Amino acid sequence: MDLGRARFFTARGWGLIGTGLFCILLAQIMGRKDLLTLGLFLLLLPLLAAITVRIIAPRFTVHREFSPVVVEADSTSTVELTVAGPTRFGGKVRMQEKLPGRFGRSPEFSYPGRVRATLDVGLHGSRYQYHLRPASRGQFSIGPVSAELGDVFGMSRHLQSLPGTDLLTVTPRALDLPSNTLSGARGSDGSTATRQQANPSDDDVMTREYRHGDPMRRVHWPATARHGQLMVRQEESVTTPEAVLLLDQRAVAFEHDSSANHHGKDDEHPELRSSARFEWSVVAAMSISAHLIERNYDLRVLDVFGRPGLGSSRSAPEPLVEEYAGSAGLSSIAESLAAIELQEEPGLTAFNERLLDRLSLNRQRGPLIALLGDVSTDQALAVAPAAEGTTAAWAIICSDRAERSEAVATVLREGGWRVVLADEHSALAAVWNAFDSREILDSTADPAAQKDRQPTGLGKSG
Repeated sequence: MDLGRARFFTARGWGLIGTGLFCILLAQIMGRKDLLTLGLFLLLLPLLAAITVRIIAPRFTVHREFSPVVVEADSTSTVELTVAGPTRFGGKVRMQEKLPGRFGRSPEFSYPGRVRATLDVGLHGSRYQYHLRPASRGQFSIGPVSAELGDVFGMSRHLQSLPGTDLLTVTPRALDLPSNTLSGARGSDGSTATRQQANPSDDDVMTREYRHGDPMRRVHWPATARHGQLMVRQEESVTTPEAVLLLDQRAVAFEHDSSANHHGKDDEHPELRSSARFEWSVVAAMSISAHLIERNYDLRVLDVFGRPGLGSSRSAPEPLVEEYAGSAGLSSIAESLAAIELQEEPGLTAFNERLLDRLSLNRQRGPLIALLGDVSTDQALAVAPAAEGTTAAWAIICSDRAERSEAVATVLREGGWRVVLADEHSALAAVWNAFDSREILDSTADPAAQKDRQPTGLGKSG
């Protein structure tokens, strides 16, 4: 069934029109008024049916729900579609849900259906269900529903588009990353201990109830006497670790290569401006964000101009927000990354003083992780000082210019960064694990030693 082939008249309608014209012709030849009357009747009946089906076309209401509302790429979202409208016209109405071409064949169904439903406005209709499994991130317009209406005699067809479309947001999939240790005072679980040393007075000492296993040397006897139970000194307090994720979204940094998967734009679905390397970077951003937030990090996301890193995405629920924490923060990051795309930034200087000032606010609070595209040596020199005072400064350069990227990596390593080179075929888990490799650690500790070393080969994704 293809509703796009609905015609003004059906085969029956055209047959009646042809028969009517034939009767009129015979009436002229034979001079029979009864044949003329019959011919006019047969000719006008399909025309009247076509006009009627368009004038008194029933009005339908469409309601659509996604479960989940925001779906991860390569995961399934269930669509609950409710169509409500009059049933007094009789018969079945063929309907079709319009989907973007990449979702495959559009679902088709008949109204009224077997499953009855009632909308909030009190209308009675039918409920339908189908599943979508998007393969890539983005925001996709689902709908509208097309209804093929006909008269009771089946002589005319009218294709009516029912109002109402909904936006399905598809986020990039977060890949599992291996555990590694971020340099500095923070443990592998992302926690850090702040000790209150010296000899605290009875007024400012922090105490808590004794727990099984606490050493007796930590018992605070004045507090014990005051509370009537064993109290111990709480000399350690765990602070929330923080991290900064720096995202490069410049079109010039990702679009130069011939293998770039450029997307155009059309009226049906506005594609994202992206490339294969930028898509790899987006998946890396999603995976690293999930990896850190699941380890209780508070995450700040910035772009290379010092602005909120996800503010340019049209799918961002809060474009001006740059700090994220907990499951709600991770969900916001995922939703924002769904429609993030490459940006043209004429007149702006990347890795500027504003960015360095913003990064300086995070010194001694946690690691700095940069996801970069093609970077010039001058830009590398500008951002290299950002590693000073951080517990860790890591950079992933996703580029297909190996010689140029190695020169940039040298500059960053001399500034105290750990740098891993990658491309769109690199396995993200291998890239992430490479930060703890002996070769990366040696090159960071002794930048001159890497000049005679060939670029490290990373595992390729399947």
